[in-house]
This record gives sequence, C-alpha cells and structure tokens, in this order.
Amino acid sequence: MSNGAANMGGSILTNTLLSTLRRTLFRVTGAPSVSRHTLATCIRLTSVSTFNTRTRIRTLGSDDAVTCTSISPITSYPEYSRLLPCPSTNLPPRIEHLVVQEETTVGAYISKCLDLPPLYVADLIQFGAVYYALVCPVPPTTATDEQVQFYKQFTTPELLKLRHSIKGKTVREAQKTFRVTSVDESFEVGTYLRVHVHPKRFPRCYEIDWKSRILAVSDSYVVLDKPSGTSVGGTSDNIEESCATFATRALNLTSPLFTTHQIDNCTEGCVVLARTKEYCSVFHKKIREKRVNKLYLGLAAAPVPCGTMTHYMLQAKLAPRLVSEGSQIYMEKWLLCKLEVLDCKEVPWPSSFIRDAYQIEDCGWPAKDVAYECTINLLTGRTHQIRAQLAACGAPLVGDSMYMPASLAEITCPEVNPFGSYIRSHTSDDDERTAIDNWISLHGKEPTVAIGLQACQISWDNGEHIYQARSPWWR
Repeated sequence: MSNGAANMGGSILTNTLLSTLRRTLFRVTGAPSVSRHTLATCIRLTSVSTFNTRTRIRTLGSDDAVTCTSISPITSYPEYSRLLPCPSTNLPPRIEHLVVQEETTVGAYISKCLDLPPLYVADLIQFGAVYYALVCPVPPTTATDEQVQFYKQFTTPELLKLRHSIKGKTVREAQKTFRVTSVDESFEVGTYLRVHVHPKRFPRCYEIDWKSRILAVSDSYVVLDKPSGTSVGGTSDNIEESCATFATRALNLTSPLFTTHQIDNCTEGCVVLARTKEYCSVFHKKIREKRVNKLYLGLAAAPVPCGTMTHYMLQAKLAPRLVSEGSQIYMEKWLLCKLEVLDCKEVPWPSSFIRDAYQIEDCGWPAKDVAYECTINLLTGRTHQIRAQLAACGAPLVGDSMYMPASLAEITCPEVNPFGSYIRSHTSDDDERTAIDNWISLHGKEPTVAIGLQACQISWDNGEHIYQARSPWWR
C-alpha cells in the first residue's frame, strides 16, 4: 500500500472511531475534556478513596503519600512529578483504561489524556506500568454499563475490518496485552492502553545493602538472601523495584537476572536468579522434576507438632488461601498441601525494637512471651502454603496480619471456619459461597514488611548445590 493510501486509510479509521465516540452512551460530565478519552477510569478502590465515575473525582485520605506537595483543583488527584524518590507508603491504586484516538507517540498521548507530566509517564513505562492491546479486552464483570457499551462500539466488526495492525489475527489474539517499553512507540488508532498510575512501591529496596545479601555467584546463576518487604521479580505494575533488578545492579552485571521461582514479599531467604534465559529454563525443569528442595524456618505463635501435615487448598487466584483437613470430597476443587515439621523449639518472642524495625503486627494475639521456631520441609509448593497450614492448626506465623486474625477467630468460635473442625454440608452453592465469603472476611491484610518465615536453605541435584540463608530477622 502506498503512503497516500495508508494515510487515507488511517484518516478513515480515525474519523470512524471519533464518530463512534460521539455516539457512545459513555459521557463524562463536570470533568476536563481529556477525561472523555478514558474507557474505565478507575478500579480496585481502597477504603481511603472515593470515586465518582461520572465526574472522575477521587478524594485522597490525609495519610496518603504523594510524590508532590499539592492537589490539583480540577481532578483532586495529586500533582505528579516523578516516581522517585520512593514514598514510604503506597498511594491508593489508580488504573486508567484508554483507547488511542490520534496518531502520536504513546508517551505524549498518555501525558495529554491523563494530564500527567511527560517525565512521570516515562517513569511509568520504565516501571512496566503501561500495557497495550491491539483490541480492547473484554471488560470484567464489575464493569459499568457505560464501559461495556464503550467496549462494544470500539470492537464492532465494521471498525475491526479497518484495523491494519490486526490483519491475520483473531480478535482473541489481538486482545492479548503486552508491556509498552518506550515512550516513543506509536500505536494505531483504536489500540487499547492500560496505565497503572500508582504502581505498588517497595521502599525497602532502597534501604538494603544488596551486595551483602548475595550468597553465591556462578556463571549460570546468583543465589540471593532475599530481604523481607521486597518482590523477587516485581509486580504487574512495577518491575523496577525488584530483587532481580537491584541484585543485577549490585553485581554490576551487563545483562539482567531472571526469576526462576518466587517467595512471598513478606518472606525472606534463599532465591535463585538465573543469569541467562537458558538457565532459567533449566532451573524451571529441575523444579518440575522435583529436583529442588527447600527448607523453611517458621516463627509460629503457638507450638506446632512435628511430623507430616496434610491439608487441601481451595483453588483460587487471590489471597487469602483457604485450606481444609477434608480429603476425598475435596479432591476435585482442592489442591493437596503437604509439609513436614522437622523440629519445633521454644524461643523468645521478638522484642519491641525488632518488631518495630520489621513492622511486625501482633494482630491481638494474647500470649507474646514465647514463640516457636519450626524447621519445615516443604513437600508441595502452593502459594501461602506454610502460612495457611500453620494458621489452620492454630499456630499462625508471628506478624502474619492476613492469617492470624482468622486463626484467632476460629480459636474463639470454631464454627466460623466452614472447612475447619466443624465441617458441615452446604444446602446449595449459594450457601457454600456465603460461608466462604464470611470466612474470607475474617482474614486481614497482607503484611507490610515481614512475617516469621524464612526460606533458610535451597538445594538441588541431590545436594550437589546447597545454600544457606543467614540468621533470620527474629534472632
């Protein structure tokens, strides 16, 4: 196609899209004109913020950290500058969904639509907080009627036929999201953008002497004693403030390190980072073949019996993870969880100085004179497995503000746990869903920095490679 024909096609597409936008039911009244570019202005609201979908206004709590000193009188959002220095606490989540309606660079377009400084947008892209898809993804079930209508009008067959970038692709293929990697990238009119304006931040990354946390360096991998309060490989909106990134810099490596496995942000201890993509695949295979062994130290709030502990975990994507001691009746919907408690000894409860340093919450636990240090061999590797299993036994990990409140509630009133000692049959799916929702509501929030859990040893290939973490934070 000639340039003239291509430009003509682009012009037709732009005019068609703008005509569609004028016909859409989605209107923003009482807000700046740039907000009309937003598809779904905000999701994942928190208790300290409110949002009106028609006026695009958020009210921030007085304790919210911002990267500036004032609030915009038009939008009630903070006046942005740069993502650094890192705030000590996270801003309420703010996610913007846009559809490209003019041909320009992605950085300039986001800056214009969201009224953000170009340098702030550049920082967001560096953090991995901006995504694109050639076609708008299907809205979630929580989307408003206006958002659903907007989606439908931008994905009509008539419009999609004009899209050169999706030729040869199915709609499902074109709806896959990818990270934007440069402010200078340009996208076709009709491309979908998702902007995480407030990425989850990890201030602990800037407090750590990362060189001192390196346990081993080889040609293929690096073993890191991961600090608590950090992410191994980053989050969906922040790949910059991660162990992999900071370890790469500490070692002055010319190529980035790759994540081979995960441990929770609030857990410290041994993680293996690959120096090449090839070794990353090699290590993944070792994990699949169960040639990698991990030992953990857990600091429990109550004594834990030695021996094998078996539970079943309800399949779910979000925390908290629910476990049951039930067996065959749960096999279809629940995953087997097994660990072995090798040792359990009484140790002093962490001092107030240590608790303050690691932001440990007591969560109302009544007895805080002694704790119990357990050596645990993890036999299956489920998300939050040790945390959920010990809490189910009435021995939650010290500082685990997510699972300790529910464990306390069950100790006081065992029947609140629909999968605990008082397992009962549910009369209907709705009855079961209500019981699960009530049980979930008794859990707390994710810990800020640390809990009593350390990945104290990792080994593979029958002990040919074995590494030990340093003393845990509570010693």
